Amino acid sequence: MAHEDIVRLREETGAGMMDCKKALDDAGGDIEKAKQLIFERGFAKAEKKGERKTGAGYLEAYIHGGRIGVLLEMRCETDFVAKNDSFKELAHHIAMQIASMNPQTVEELAAQPFVKDPSKTISDCITQAIATIGENIKIERFCRYEI
Repeated sequence: MAHEDIVRLREETGAGMMDCKKALDDAGGDIEKAKQLIFERGFAKAEKKGERKTGAGYLEAYIHGGRIGVLLEMRCETDFVAKNDSFKELAHHIAMQIASMNPQTVEELAAQPFVKDPSKTISDCITQAIATIGENIKIERFCRYEI
């Protein structure tokens, strides 16, 4: 297993270096199997964190073409994560998803295929972020306006 494989896996999954190394070891060096292991392990981590309180958060405002506006409330456990660039980027992508796909509820949004990668749902993206960042994350609410 080469260091380049670990770096590649980290870039593709967002998982930590040690998680990538362990997944590659467990997968016998197979990158695709390692990705699957990271996703499964991330899902397990996310389930454990799912009951933790989300007392901090971030508001993302997104305007598309001056005709569609979205205000999204994303929640996390600490202000430290609320200020994290990865968390803010996730909020931005989800706001863009809301603008383009017009979900009516948080549950409907969570089940939608992610427009930037249709192989994942919004829920999958949040689960991956929970595994990477290490805190519970949830979409609290959103509103969408269109002229």
